[in-house]
Amino acid sequence: QVQVVESGGGLVQAGGSMRLSCAASGRTFSPYAMGWFRQAPEKEREFVAAIGWSSRNTYYADSVKGRFTISRDNAKNTVNLQMNSLKPEDTAVYHCAARKSALATISAEYDYWGQGTQVTVSS
Repeated sequence: QVQVVESGGGLVQAGGSMRLSCAASGRTFSPYAMGWFRQAPEKEREFVAAIGWSSRNTYYADSVKGRFTISRDNAKNTVNLQMNSLKPEDTAVYHCAARKSALATISAEYDYWGQGTQVTVSS
């Protein structure tokens, strides 16, 4: 069992930056791929970014490519999402998830989820 807890959400103006963090506990963190997903009101959950356990492999949704950066620190059992040049359409609840295999972009393939943290980007 792996528990994941997100932090770092809040309110930011368009064009600003924000850093989300995800702390994992429980079983060994390193073999797990980690992903970030988001869900806006009345919309389905969508993939944002993912990182493999060794950090060599990362993948981003086209909508955030070049603006968001995912990273992880296996020694601290944390994964971060640095978000720059934020847009109002980035407003959503952001969820961190863990997967006992290689990185994936489909939410159903992740095994453990955090409760989420709200990110609001004002125009």
